Amino acid sequence: MNLVAELLCLLACLTAVTCDRVYVHPFNLFSFNKSTCEELESLDQEGKETFVPVSIESQTTAAYEDDLDDKDKLEAPSLSVLGRQKLSYLKHFVYILGARFYSVLREARQGQNVLLSPTSLYGSLVSFYLGASNQTAADLQRLLGFVPPSGEPDCTSRVDGHKVLSSLRMIESLIKSMDEELLFSKMLCLFSAPGVPLSQLFVQDLLPSTDALYVRAVDFTNPSKAAKQINAFMEAKSKGQTKCLLTDIDPSAELLFAVDVRLTVNIEQASRLKEPQEFWVDSNTKVLVPMLSVTGTFKYKTDASGTFSVVEVPISKTTLLVLLQPINGSDLAQVESELPLQSPAWLQQLSPREIRLRLPELTIEGSCDLQELLADMKLPALLGKGADLSKISNINLTVGKVQYPSPALKKYASCSVSASLTV
Repeated sequence: MNLVAELLCLLACLTAVTCDRVYVHPFNLFSFNKSTCEELESLDQEGKETFVPVSIESQTTAAYEDDLDDKDKLEAPSLSVLGRQKLSYLKHFVYILGARFYSVLREARQGQNVLLSPTSLYGSLVSFYLGASNQTAADLQRLLGFVPPSGEPDCTSRVDGHKVLSSLRMIESLIKSMDEELLFSKMLCLFSAPGVPLSQLFVQDLLPSTDALYVRAVDFTNPSKAAKQINAFMEAKSKGQTKCLLTDIDPSAELLFAVDVRLTVNIEQASRLKEPQEFWVDSNTKVLVPMLSVTGTFKYKTDASGTFSVVEVPISKTTLLVLLQPINGSDLAQVESELPLQSPAWLQQLSPREIRLRLPELTIEGSCDLQELLADMKLPALLGKGADLSKISNINLTVGKVQYPSPALKKYASCSVSASLTV
């Protein structure tokens, strides 16, 4: 059960992009150039303009909010040679960082369901990079995979976060424009403590990266009430699709950042079986559950070690469901631990084969603390209380618990995946 969710969320949001033969260092594709650097000083002055968000209880629609109904469709993308190179490099960075977080999370959640959306997590970290300064910005840039090729540290050794967010959005545009069967939506919410000023430029920089952006003030000193208000607000804005995002909030926090990403695919070839079937949760436990049946020609292989088999199930034009099954008495946990996630060679050399699959009809939910994951990666202070987020606000923000509610996966004849990140 956990394997289906793990691999779907790890692989579904990554799309293959062709790469040109001319080599360009990936850092130079996303860094500031000298002419842009000359404009940064004036931009820094503009970034000092702030505003105080309206209360979450207000019925006013603020001018800085972008309504979901006005951006329900992404424009059809047009990729240049440079654009293709950017996406080719960026998908590699997203995969590598996603695999690192997944490995840490899997170690902490042994025997439990593990859900992770690499693109959502990466995009959220880029958003914080846009709001960070000094050492915090440098540490985030390094975590995102961008290391300057050489030279003295200066403006040109910094990555332009706008270019990165734009490329991530292009991936979403490609997925959406190439696949009419797939429904994709993304909502971003910023919640700040009452009276806390936020940078107008920072909020404007986030607008192109999402379908909808909402900024509200919430009193975090009453954590229970604040959680209920935020959950109700996001449920209303998502038209009932997002529920129970938060269970607790740090009362000392002054900023909360939430992203809801929803991916829905209708699997037309799937049919429900009339009676519940046996499903093995692990090698010792089985339960009766509703099952789906799918028959078709799928790519398949048995690993050379003889310990597992792999099946690729296309559930739309741009989305794959990858299933891994232990065989010959091998243990699932051991098989997973030996898979090279950062180099998916085990997904190569699959051959077409007529297969009938039976999959459980299920709902999986979970959450994890991003701060704990960063601590396990030896980065406990990166988004902690000492983080320099001076481009988000002109006051010294207190960032509380960083919680990453994992994507809630529902598998029926249609499949829905959502993801969110809170600070």
